[in-house]
Amino acid sequence: MSNSPSFPFSSPPPLASRWLGRIGYGKALELQESLVAQRQAGEIDDTLLLLEHDPVYTIGRTRDRSSLKQTEALPHPVIEINRGGQATYHGPGQLVGYLILDLHAYGCDLHRYLRALEEAMIVFLKREGVEKAGRREGLTGVWIENRKIASIGVGVRKWVTMHGFALNVSRDLTGFESIVPCGIADVEMTSVERETGRAWTVEAVGEALKDDLSREIGALAVPVA
Repeated sequence: MSNSPSFPFSSPPPLASRWLGRIGYGKALELQESLVAQRQAGEIDDTLLLLEHDPVYTIGRTRDRSSLKQTEALPHPVIEINRGGQATYHGPGQLVGYLILDLHAYGCDLHRYLRALEEAMIVFLKREGVEKAGRREGLTGVWIENRKIASIGVGVRKWVTMHGFALNVSRDLTGFESIVPCGIADVEMTSVERETGRAWTVEAVGEALKDDLSREIGALAVPVA
């Protein structure tokens, strides 16, 4: 691709999807940093990374760390990153999606982008029989009534995104017990397996979800006048 400006578009660029399997958080962060620079330079198209992490807690750059319980006794490492929000957990059995997108093609509207991520997961869950999947007013993420199934936290550099979403797949949610997920008191975490009553692999959920993500993000595209 050329180094010409990456906007405007008559249609959004293709969303290239990559399944990375299980990968350490630091390695995934280095890959995101590299891809963001390449996207800013117009060297790659918009990219979706699908993966699961080795166990880790992440937290946004905030002085308030009350969402980390007993920090001296946490069972997994804590990494501070350039996204918004309080602590969350990543680990095996959770689908993580990192999106490297040039938001110039989508109106430079971060609010609409977050809603599109939510909508893609809501559509997937409803297709799999989780009819009550939806949103909670004033809270980012995806919920089934008062149970949280997916968290979202993004970073933006010169309107190119990084980070993304984490969708719980496995029934095993013990990794969340040492934190207050996203700083929300008394929140109950849930998962695709718990809500559908069926066994899933993380890769299978990623494969099923990627078309929903492409469609919902593509719908944000700003046409050329």
